[in-house]
Amino acid sequence: MLFAEDNGFLLSPSALKNFYYTPCDQNQMFLEMAVSLWKNLLQTTKERILQQRRMSLYNGAHGYDEELLKKKLQQFAGGSINLSKEDNGIGILTLNNPKLMNAFTGTMMVELQERVTELENWKDGKGLIIYGAGNTFCSGSDLNAVKAISNSQDGMNMCMFMQNTLTRLMRLPLISVALVQGKAFGGGAELTTACDFRLMTPGSEIRFVHKHMGLVPGWGGAARLVRIVGSGAALQLLSGAAGVDPERALHLGLSEETLSSSDETGALEEAQAWLSQYTEGPATVIQAVKKVVTAGRELPVEAALRTEKDVFGTVWGGPANLQALVRRPKHK
Repeated sequence: MLFAEDNGFLLSPSALKNFYYTPCDQNQMFLEMAVSLWKNLLQTTKERILQQRRMSLYNGAHGYDEELLKKKLQQFAGGSINLSKEDNGIGILTLNNPKLMNAFTGTMMVELQERVTELENWKDGKGLIIYGAGNTFCSGSDLNAVKAISNSQDGMNMCMFMQNTLTRLMRLPLISVALVQGKAFGGGAELTTACDFRLMTPGSEIRFVHKHMGLVPGWGGAARLVRIVGSGAALQLLSGAAGVDPERALHLGLSEETLSSSDETGALEEAQAWLSQYTEGPATVIQAVKKVVTAGRELPVEAALRTEKDVFGTVWGGPANLQALVRRPKHK
């Protein structure tokens, strides 16, 4: 039996199973047609979801000129944002400015946006680990760049730029982990909240130091922190500006686990092993899981349900679904 959808026809699992086991040429033709229609639907839905993820929170109507700001940011060079893609579908994003405790220079902010765009287009990606070079995570913004753009409008534009970038990072169809070694201060603490999970090493610390700078978080960290630990705990962390060690982070729900190794190589290996338990399986399925969770977190229930339906349509009758039907796994 065929189920009609807006974008074509999808076969029910039972029908697909029967087609697989029946050598009839006609059934084979229907199976090939179903797979072709599934691919078309998958592409259409992926393009729509990708376009939604890339939508900027701010535009010209907010007085925001991204290209002009990027030119200003690129005047403040130093450091880099490096990305490697492993064969297991896990990406490693490295904040590389160890001389300044991996503080974000202007060029690093621009490079982070470029790496996020690259990750949005990674078809085989399943997970992402963000960590800092030199056994520390990130100390926030480079003060030289901050002082140079200290006027209100430039500061607002930088705020909007980083909010856009970190929101896209949060919405990536990859399961993301911040590996916190050493210090995650200010903007570095905010960056950890843009990941799905946080892992900490012994002796590491997360601290929202913004109050001591006469500021509040501007990269979206406050809004995300409230969703992670609740409004009461978020208010304490922001108003107290106190450091959060691994033990307290576990208690607050800010961290998922304290790793055993403080060594950079060892901690990264532990983080990969921890993440791999959630990225086992086809990339299409892992990405679909992340998409429906993101929709449920961010959208009103009706819109989340519609998105879930659309994403469901991209995996129903897909290769992983067909293979599962062939294996006929029993529920345990």
